[in-house]
Amino acid sequence: MISMKNHLILSQLALCAGLAFAVASAQAADEKGSAQAGQGKVWLCIGCHAIPEYRADYPLVYKVPMIGGQNAAYIASALTAYKKGERKHPSMRAIAASLSDQDMADIGEYYAAQTASSPKNPLK
Repeated sequence: MISMKNHLILSQLALCAGLAFAVASAQAADEKGSAQAGQGKVWLCIGCHAIPEYRADYPLVYKVPMIGGQNAAYIASALTAYKKGERKHPSMRAIAASLSDQDMADIGEYYAAQTASSPKNPLK
C-alpha cells in the first residue's frame, strides 16, 4: 500500500510529466479527433481511469469513473471544463491545463473507440 506522502509525490511527478509531454507535443491545427493520435496521449489517464474500482483520495475519497466507451464530445467537454476551472478536481485541472483542444479531441475519440475487451480500458 502506498503511503499518503508517496501517493502525493507520485501524483506530482505524473503532473510534471504530463506538462512536459504537452510542451514537447506538436499541436495540430484542426480539432477533429483521432483515436490513433489519442492512443499516445492517454498514458497519464490510464493511471487512474483504467483501474477497476479505483478510488482517489485527493481532495476527497471518491470512485474514479471508467471512461472507455464514453462519448468523445463529452470527454472533450469535460476536459475543457477542467481546464477552464468550471470543474474543480485539482489533479484533473492540472492535467487538462496541459492539453490543447486537439489533444482533448484525440483523447475523446480514443476513449469513445474503446470496448469492454480493449486492454487497459475496461467498461463499467
